[in-house]
Amino acid sequence: MFIVQIFMMAIRGLRANLLRSLLATLGVIIGVGAVISAMSILEGTQRDIVNRFESLGSETITIYPATAKSGGRSVGMYQTLVVEDADALADPRICPSIAAASAEVSGMASIKNLGRNTEATVLGTNSSYADMYSYRVAEGRFLTRDDVASEQKVVVLGHKVAEDLFGHAPALNRTVKIMSVSFRVIGIMERKGNIGFRNVDSQVMVPVTTAMNRLFGIRFLHAIAVKAVSPSQVETAMAEIKRELRRRHNINIRAGKEDDFMIFSQEEQRRQVSEVTTIFEIVLYSIAGISLVVGGIGIMNIMLVSVTERTREIGVRMAVGAQRWDILRQFLIEAGIISLLGGGFGVAVGFMMTDLLEKTTRVIETYTAPGVIVYALIMAILTGLFSGIYPAYKASRLDPVEALRYE
Repeated sequence: MFIVQIFMMAIRGLRANLLRSLLATLGVIIGVGAVISAMSILEGTQRDIVNRFESLGSETITIYPATAKSGGRSVGMYQTLVVEDADALADPRICPSIAAASAEVSGMASIKNLGRNTEATVLGTNSSYADMYSYRVAEGRFLTRDDVASEQKVVVLGHKVAEDLFGHAPALNRTVKIMSVSFRVIGIMERKGNIGFRNVDSQVMVPVTTAMNRLFGIRFLHAIAVKAVSPSQVETAMAEIKRELRRRHNINIRAGKEDDFMIFSQEEQRRQVSEVTTIFEIVLYSIAGISLVVGGIGIMNIMLVSVTERTREIGVRMAVGAQRWDILRQFLIEAGIISLLGGGFGVAVGFMMTDLLEKTTRVIETYTAPGVIVYALIMAILTGLFSGIYPAYKASRLDPVEALRYE
C-alpha cells in the first residue's frame, strides 16, 4: 500500500506540472521512435536481401570485368568479356561443373507501342537465362540460340512492361520500338517480382548480340552469370572458370599478370552486402542512441527543476516521517513514468514513421518484430531511471530543517 501511495504522489506531482512533464517525454518519444524506425528498416532490409539472394540460388556465380589499374590507381574497367567466353563456360567438355552460362548486357531505354511508352531495363542475354533462374514464359516462347546467333530483333516482355504497353490486348507478334529500333514480341514472362536485385517484371529481354550491336553499340559484356551443377560444386566451378578465362584471355599468373575479371559466388556477395548493412546499422543505432541520450538529459533537467521547486514539500514529508529512501523512490518513479509514457508514444510514432517511409519511398521495406517493441520500451525505461537517479538522490539528501525554511 505504501508503494501505491508513493506512486499516486508521483502521478500528482507530474499532473501539477503537466506541460513540463510532456516536454520531458518529448525527447524519449523521439528517441524511441528513432529506435523503432531504425530497427524496422534494418530488419526489413535484411529480410529483403536474404529473399533476393535466395531467388538467385546458392549455385549461381557471377563474373564481372575487373578494375584496371595503372601506377596503383584505378583507370576504369577491363573490357575483355565476350559472348564466346560464356559459350565456352557452358560447354560441359570444358567446364563439367557448370550447368549453364548467361552472357549479359543491360541498360535503361524507352519502350514504345503506338501511343504508349514506358521506361524499362533492356537485358541482352541468351537462351539459358530463363532456365537458370526458373523464370517461366506465360505466353509465347523465350529466346533461342538461333535468335542470338543471327542477331534477331525479337523481344520478350516482362509482365509489367506488357501490361503498360498493351493492357489486356494481345501482345504476341506485335511490334514495339526500343531506342527507335523495331522489335517483334515473341513472348511474355510470368509475374516474378525480383530475381536478385533486378525487378524482372519491369525489364525486357533481347538477344545479347542484338543488344550489343544494334542498341548499345558495345563489343564487350557487362557480366556473365554461371550456374553450377549443384551447390556443392560451386568451388569447383569457380576454379574451372578461372582456368578457362585465363586461358582464353592469355593471362599468365606466374608471369605477374592479374586477372581481368572478378568472380563472386552468392556467399561472397552476401558477405559484402552484409558488411554494408552493418555500417548502416551502426549509423542508424548511433542516431537513435543519441536521441535517447538527449531525451534522458531532458528528463534530468526537468527532474532537477522539480526538486528545486518542491524543496518545501520534501521538507514537510521528511518532517512527518518520510525516510530518504521514500523520497528517492518517489522521484525515481516519476522519472520512470515519464520515460514509460514517452516510450509508449514513441512506439506509436515509430510505427507511423516506418509506415510513412515505406509508402513514400516505395523502395524501403520495413518489418517490426515484437521483440523490437519490448527492446525499445526497456531502453526508454532505463533511460528514464538513469536520468532520474541524480535528481532523486539530490532530493533524498536535502536537510529537512533547511527544506522547511525554503521559500
